[in-house]
Amino acid sequence: MSRGGSKTLRWLVLALGFGFLYVPIVSMVVYSFNASTLVTVWSGFSLKWYQSLWNDRALLSAAWLSLQIAAFTATAAVIVGTWAGFVLARMGRFRGFSLYVAMVSAPLVIPEVVLGISLLLLFVEMDALFGWPEGRGALTIWAGHTMLCVGYVVVIIQSRVRELDRTLEEAALDLGATPLGVFFKITLPLILPALLAAWLLAFTLSLDDVVIAAFLSGPGSTTLPLEIFSRVRLGLRPEVNALATLLIAVVAVGMLIAHGMQRRRKY
Repeated sequence: MSRGGSKTLRWLVLALGFGFLYVPIVSMVVYSFNASTLVTVWSGFSLKWYQSLWNDRALLSAAWLSLQIAAFTATAAVIVGTWAGFVLARMGRFRGFSLYVAMVSAPLVIPEVVLGISLLLLFVEMDALFGWPEGRGALTIWAGHTMLCVGYVVVIIQSRVRELDRTLEEAALDLGATPLGVFFKITLPLILPALLAAWLLAFTLSLDDVVIAAFLSGPGSTTLPLEIFSRVRLGLRPEVNALATLLIAVVAVGMLIAHGMQRRRKY
């Protein structure tokens, strides 16, 4: 094959890959402005589904609950996962090291159905023995999502800590800083990009989770994925497209702001 044909093939494969990823998203955004009640039939431009979304309290409440749980989950997972990853990267092998690694990595390999069932049984027994938590709701979903996300955070933080130049920390120790002070003043700022990446990954995993939330949710604690899946049985309405478009717009604006701030820091 000639060089020109090979280049054309590469561009074709690239276009097909990006098309497979983004054409459904673009279609969803376009059909959020569709006047028809059918999500696959275009009948004209309209903003009525955004107005209808504003009046859909069940969908908005589920979205707000999911965002809250995802934010708290990401924060808790980063706090726990940072310490766990730091221990794996810096403490070397110690007694119980294999068990420690297995416990940290278990949520990455255990199916979510198994995690959901085990957590459900745990909370039911805790409620019977201690009277806490009373029923299932946002708190139990948050606990389950945190357990799920900690393993992913550990992988990111551990790899970043291992790449750090330890001479900076050793110099701070030689100048009289305490190990805890070195961690917060030297190590933490150096791994800040990894912390942000881990937080965003945990936020996305929590926001997208269905299986664990289905086991751990209760009355009044329906998350957005559960609300959407419950509506699929009756047929989706364009309000879901409108809400998804707004979420995509918020994410896109956030990415542009972050990119702009990063470029400012470079120059």
